[in-house]
Amino acid sequence: MKRTLVFATNNLHKLEEVSQIVGDQIELRSLKDIGCKEDIPETADTLEGNALQKARFIYDRYQVDCFADDTGLEIEALQGAPGVYSARYAGEGRDSQDNMNKVLQELQGETNRNARFRTAISLISGGKEYLFEGIINGVITDEKRGEAGFGYDPIFLPDGYHQTFAELGNEIKNHISHRALAVQKLSDFLKTTLK
Repeated sequence: MKRTLVFATNNLHKLEEVSQIVGDQIELRSLKDIGCKEDIPETADTLEGNALQKARFIYDRYQVDCFADDTGLEIEALQGAPGVYSARYAGEGRDSQDNMNKVLQELQGETNRNARFRTAISLISGGKEYLFEGIINGVITDEKRGEAGFGYDPIFLPDGYHQTFAELGNEIKNHISHRALAVQKLSDFLKTTLK
């Protein structure tokens, strides 16, 4: 019997990416599919806290097994910033171009450009909570490169590659990314619990 799981997102790109990884043993549903139109709070000061807050919000209101994620770019020279504030680093109402510009400005003249993307996924299944994490290390480039992807992809160069996430394209990125690694851990866990 196919298991149904709600992914606390309305981002169709994310939903499709995760569906490909978990395969067809799980039917993924979005927030729209369950009629959730509310703004889900993300007020924790950690990625794990935000992911858990979102998953608990859905589980408590809709009584369905679900998972939620949160992702951040963590830069060594900026003491881990932007981190949990990655999406709104340049301020409310600003976009990813503004966020990248702020990072590049803050790193001007900085030789340590080490960074990592980190994704935390919180799963609530049968009332029990589980946490999964994916990390990919790399460096911040001196300038934006590439057109694909979203967020900070044009300035993040993953270790072992000569192209940014935005230059690599989705097919490669979706195999090596922080989100892909975290989702693979989630998928492996679900496959073992389904037996």
